[in-house]
Amino acid sequence: MDQEKNVNQSDDVHDIENEGLLDGKEIERCWSEVSDKNLSYTKPLLVKRTNTTSQIAIVGANVCPIESLDYEIIENELFKQDWRSRKKIQIFQYILLKWAFALLIGLGTGLVGFFNNIAVENIAGFKLLLTSNLMSEDKNCSPIRKRCCSTLHTENVFCNERLKGFNNFIASSETAITFYQRCASPRKCKGDCLYFKAFAAYAGCNLGLAAAAAALCAFIAPAAAGSGIPEVKAYLNGVDAYSILAPSTLFVKIFGSVLGVSAGFVVGKEGPMVHTGACIANLLGQGGSRKYHLTWKWLRYFKNDRDRRDMITCGAAAGVAAAFRAPVGGVLFALEEAASWWRSALLWRTFFTTAVVAIVLRAFIQYCTTGKCGLFGEGGLIMYDVSSASATYSAPDILAVIFLGIIGGILGSIYNHFVDKVLRTYSIINERGAVLKILLVITISLLTSCCSFGLPWIAKCMPCPTDLSVSCPTVGKSGNYKSFQCPSGYYNDLASLFLNTNDDAIRNLFSTSTVKEFHISSLFIFFGAVYCLGIITYGIAIPSGLFIPVILAGACYGRLVGRLFESISSLDTGLFALLGAASFLGGTMRMTVSLCIILLELTNDLLLLPLVMLVLLISKTVADNFNKGVYDQILKIKGLPYLEAHAEPYMRHLVARDVVSGPLVIFSGVEKVGNILHALRTTGHNGFPVIDEPPFSEAPELCGVVLRSHLLVLLKGKNFSMDRVVTGDDILQRFAAFDFSKAGSGKGIKLEDLDIKVEEMEMYIDLHPITNASPYTVVETMSLAKAAILFRQLGLRHMCVVPKSQGIDIPPKQPPRPAVNPFRTLWTILSPAIPSLSPHYNSSN
Repeated sequence: MDQEKNVNQSDDVHDIENEGLLDGKEIERCWSEVSDKNLSYTKPLLVKRTNTTSQIAIVGANVCPIESLDYEIIENELFKQDWRSRKKIQIFQYILLKWAFALLIGLGTGLVGFFNNIAVENIAGFKLLLTSNLMSEDKNCSPIRKRCCSTLHTENVFCNERLKGFNNFIASSETAITFYQRCASPRKCKGDCLYFKAFAAYAGCNLGLAAAAAALCAFIAPAAAGSGIPEVKAYLNGVDAYSILAPSTLFVKIFGSVLGVSAGFVVGKEGPMVHTGACIANLLGQGGSRKYHLTWKWLRYFKNDRDRRDMITCGAAAGVAAAFRAPVGGVLFALEEAASWWRSALLWRTFFTTAVVAIVLRAFIQYCTTGKCGLFGEGGLIMYDVSSASATYSAPDILAVIFLGIIGGILGSIYNHFVDKVLRTYSIINERGAVLKILLVITISLLTSCCSFGLPWIAKCMPCPTDLSVSCPTVGKSGNYKSFQCPSGYYNDLASLFLNTNDDAIRNLFSTSTVKEFHISSLFIFFGAVYCLGIITYGIAIPSGLFIPVILAGACYGRLVGRLFESISSLDTGLFALLGAASFLGGTMRMTVSLCIILLELTNDLLLLPLVMLVLLISKTVADNFNKGVYDQILKIKGLPYLEAHAEPYMRHLVARDVVSGPLVIFSGVEKVGNILHALRTTGHNGFPVIDEPPFSEAPELCGVVLRSHLLVLLKGKNFSMDRVVTGDDILQRFAAFDFSKAGSGKGIKLEDLDIKVEEMEMYIDLHPITNASPYTVVETMSLAKAAILFRQLGLRHMCVVPKSQGIDIPPKQPPRPAVNPFRTLWTILSPAIPSLSPHYNSSN
């Protein structure tokens, strides 16, 4: 049985209608001081506190209470009566609504994905065009000032290349006296020619966008910070947290992601899109929101965690499909990484959802070809076509790819290690309030702006290739050839990477038949900068994804390896960039099948399938020897319980009896009202075993499990009796199954809402109609490994452990053994105290 505690309201915590019910003061009351010994094992981010009333974890950038979800079908008498009474038209309506929801989730997620891309491209495009125009104004200053700057600053590439001879000076209207007067004032000359105005505009735009994104996260929805994929994984594994999928989180996730990516951070909008899709699915699945006056009574069929889980799985898959234009990859991502429970019917609906997303995006892409989608052409929807490059390879190419995979796995594990350290550090800052969250974001924004604008000055100007079909240098749009400070006919390769959106930078690195486009030193600089900036940016209070930073660093690393191996390998450097991105993704994310398909759908080159598969397998295998995947690490350090598909080795040395805990709180089939209220007030259990005893049964036997939320509804109805008799028929006539459905379009009943009089405390109430008569039970001698796998695969919240000697007469001198013992929720199975119970446990391991 579940032993977790709730924060005054059990079902109300995860109801999206009750935003604002849990303020900071209530959360602070959930904390208490613990010893250093107890805090060092599993929750490093929750360092000086634990919770006396609820399990807690870090969701987004704030600490929140969490609890389990009821994925099990509650087969009580009310449920059975409801299904027996349903007509065929109602069953058809239920099935039809599932597919209609899949359609709506696909439409909503596709529209949001398109909006995100267009918004980022236009906002970032305006910022980059403004910077470019200011740079051009400085370069087009009067010849006298150019000559002046050339005299005073001989190291300036522009002045040296652009100002040759004295002819322009003689032809100008200014006199030689003015020339010497102005050259005698170095301070004024520096202000004219060192592009301070352009940097101020660039950094100022980034700063404003970053501060706006941080303010949204800090004040409106702290749960929207970060990627959101770990939180979605935890939800689908059976853990709910306050506001994780609320409408306010959806709002901030959309607009905060647009602002954060437009601000030039080394982050992506792909991870937040997964969270966005899950939020859209949750909003539809809960029948809307009464708080925001959006409710639909005919959606009551879906007021249960089981159906919401299926829709959120569809939403997560739709988010990947919208982010990468990869419908099949989205399905496989949900199957491989997000969902903990899967079945064929869910596969079909998920595939249908991602297909709808693909159709929506394709329709808008066709519209964007007319040039009506903003400053940057086709709207920047991610698609990196490398199919034009030859994908033939030989033995030396295979060796180069193996080397790429090995180093990619090592770099990916190092990346995960430092992301872990940075998250621990940032948590200390984020806990101190909204102001410090915003200051941290501003600091990272200034650092990123300095790197993006300052590092291109290190690079040398490179002459434009003569056999180009595009303009060089690129003016007024995204492209491979940014002039920056270079004269006409030259471009700055580092500026082409830094002063572009992240999507366009990846497109430049994936470009084929451009071997010498980027100098080796520029690739080294860009890789080091992106690698470090990606690490220190994740964890600040903005919606931020990890996919794009990892792809960006991996593509740069792969292109660099391609340049180093160009003497022995015939593969195009653009293909090396793709394989480098795959190796880096495998080393950080630890996914294989879904990443392989996503990359192939992104690049439109099926011929690379064997090489992508090889590099993913190698990088994942190498990285697994060092640490876990980045999302698994984030789950652990945030304190979100996650039950793996496999059992830990120590679990095979323990049995279920070893982890049950007391004191046992049970109810009789017909229980006194006062006893129920006392149990609800003194415990935070979500479920209680119900035992039938004589005269209702010949011997004590397990009747089932009754949920806390159902008890509150039953007590609210006051269907009491003076005698201890079965009154189930009256309850079946008075209540309907929907009365006990999970609160989604209104407040759930809390203990404080009950108005039980003193004389009613001695009355009785029949629990049989609301008791789940078919709970999952295991014998106490079952190995903990087998019980944990059963618990996870069935998506359980409660499991009853029954004694082996049940039904056998017990000698009079021995105390009677209870018919059932509690088995806690998944975070109890993962408790740090459990491994030490094993006789073979070694603390060093």
